[in-house]
Amino acid sequence: MSGPLSHIKVLDLSRVLAGPWAAQNLADLGAQVIKVERPVKGDDSRAFAPPFLNDQDGNVTKESAYYCAANRGKKSITINISSPEGQDLVRELAKDVDVIVENYKVGDLARYGLGYEDIKKINPGIIYCSVTGFGQTGPFKERPGYDFMAQGMGGLMSITGERIDLPGGGPQRVGVPIIDMTTGMYATVAICAAIAHRAVTGQGQWIDVALLDSCVALLSNQAMNYFSTGKSPEALGNAHPNIVPYQSFKTADGAIILACGNDNLFNKFCEVAQCQALAKDPKFSTNGERVNNRAEITQLLGAIFIQKTTKEWVQLLDDAGVANGPINSIAEVFEEPQVQARGMQIELPHAAAGRVTLVGSPMKFSATPITYEIPPPALGQHTQEILEKVLHKTEEQIAQLHSSGTV
Repeated sequence: MSGPLSHIKVLDLSRVLAGPWAAQNLADLGAQVIKVERPVKGDDSRAFAPPFLNDQDGNVTKESAYYCAANRGKKSITINISSPEGQDLVRELAKDVDVIVENYKVGDLARYGLGYEDIKKINPGIIYCSVTGFGQTGPFKERPGYDFMAQGMGGLMSITGERIDLPGGGPQRVGVPIIDMTTGMYATVAICAAIAHRAVTGQGQWIDVALLDSCVALLSNQAMNYFSTGKSPEALGNAHPNIVPYQSFKTADGAIILACGNDNLFNKFCEVAQCQALAKDPKFSTNGERVNNRAEITQLLGAIFIQKTTKEWVQLLDDAGVANGPINSIAEVFEEPQVQARGMQIELPHAAAGRVTLVGSPMKFSATPITYEIPPPALGQHTQEILEKVLHKTEEQIAQLHSSGTV
């Protein structure tokens, strides 16, 4: 494989999303990733279905679409790590890798002799990344954690959704498991930083990344709004707490997003919308005043936007250099010429489906471009290959591992 991390080997002991997302990022960057899954059932996300993939004849396979979202670029081996023989196999694999990603509950892998301190003894330079709900320390460290819980406990749901006083108002989760993926991204960044540190010092280290921490970090400007005022921000629907207008408006046939990030953009909008009087009105001439008079300016702009179609507004605002965009369905996203031009939809061969369509990586490199070579694997697809070529097991040893249920 090619890529900036083509010299790195990764052992992925994680399942579902946050850990696998980090390992998939590393695979996209060129790392060689071996994913360890339970025999028979595999990663929990293999059961997060329907939908399943369809094969080229339209028949439903046993491969879940969810699993495929976070596991391209990896080779799958099934190992029963609750057995001593399985633990030995994992240790053998761990001797020759640079990175381990795991998301077991705190202390679980240590009980199997596969914790950081255990692996460090046989691979002193190991970079061992643990992804949990609440981290390796603190009063909640032993609690299981899921994305939905983190969104609620971390405050994200309290600022997401329509205003509490409006129909349909109240806390809402984001439409994708954003904290799982954000935690996976933080884990990826931390792993890459640890790789750089090891290149200079020769030292590996243990990385502790948690869903709740990641959600709290993601509060960013909303947390600063709280720190600055002592008042918890509330949900504003599609409006922005600090910028007006920076929201969606209904059009004659749908909706559009208007993003006036500064007064100059608001002035340009008023010109193209032929409402220059608003830009000159002291109540609306600056962003601060527009925030203070949010309800009034929103009502006035709503009456303007409803007069044209979304397509008409997009053309007018694009021509004027005012940031805007339609609210697309998922199908419409992949019809956007910009999305197509950026290669955000890819296709790979697949063991069960024949072909699988996937979302591409947003990371673009000039010298080491991402190449997609390995599709999401079927369960245990590479068990034989890894036992033979990586662990150098004999036919007799492999047969014994199968007969004992170790793999």
